[in-house]
Amino acid sequence: MELVFVHGALVRDGDWWWHRAAELLLGRTGVRSRAVALPSCGEGPDAAPSAGLVEDALALRRVLDDVDAAVVVGHSYGGTVVAEAGAHPAVRHLAFVSSYLPELGDSQGAVMSGESDPVAVADAGDGTLGVSGYDEASFGRRFLHDADEATRAEAWRRVTRQGVGAFVTPTSAVGWQGVDSTYLVCTDDRSTSVGLQRHHAAKATRSVDLPTGHHPFLSRPDLVVDQVEALLA
Repeated sequence: MELVFVHGALVRDGDWWWHRAAELLLGRTGVRSRAVALPSCGEGPDAAPSAGLVEDALALRRVLDDVDAAVVVGHSYGGTVVAEAGAHPAVRHLAFVSSYLPELGDSQGAVMSGESDPVAVADAGDGTLGVSGYDEASFGRRFLHDADEATRAEAWRRVTRQGVGAFVTPTSAVGWQGVDSTYLVCTDDRSTSVGLQRHHAAKATRSVDLPTGHHPFLSRPDLVVDQVEALLA
């Protein structure tokens, strides 16, 4: 069994985002983790400004092809990648962290359109989008207010532009259906509203509230690993 982590939008280096949870999970259970390199975020051999949701889902499937059994954790946009990847025989459990379980034909942009205070993004003019109006301090206050200053600085260095196809491509599969799943609702999240989280959590097998911001695997990895351990039991 391995854990496969799919990171959120407009950032890179999934191994870093998940590293605290990975180390704790390995120490407690012996389960190793790996993160998917998302081409739409400029990662991996298929990285390109034209890469979008389809290429990200293919990258996830390639990782799953390389493992016998996996728990897949989708964070934020990562849940949409999980959906688009479709059913895969290696997947034993799914965990969603402040994420989305889109219906067939939903795009990431459509899923986020109902937010009252959406994250501002801007067209970079080369087929990619990037966060708009943020600096290190304001990004930290919104996305990692419950993490330490050093973590917020490291996170800011991993913010990147992402192919517009990640946001506008309708899903052609619903990989979360028919798989045991746990949704971690981050009740102090300043990025994804609790209301939108609960809407998607209702589609999972079960949901658990965590008193954290948008990245609990950095601020409270113990709480996240507790839930992963429950899936492995």
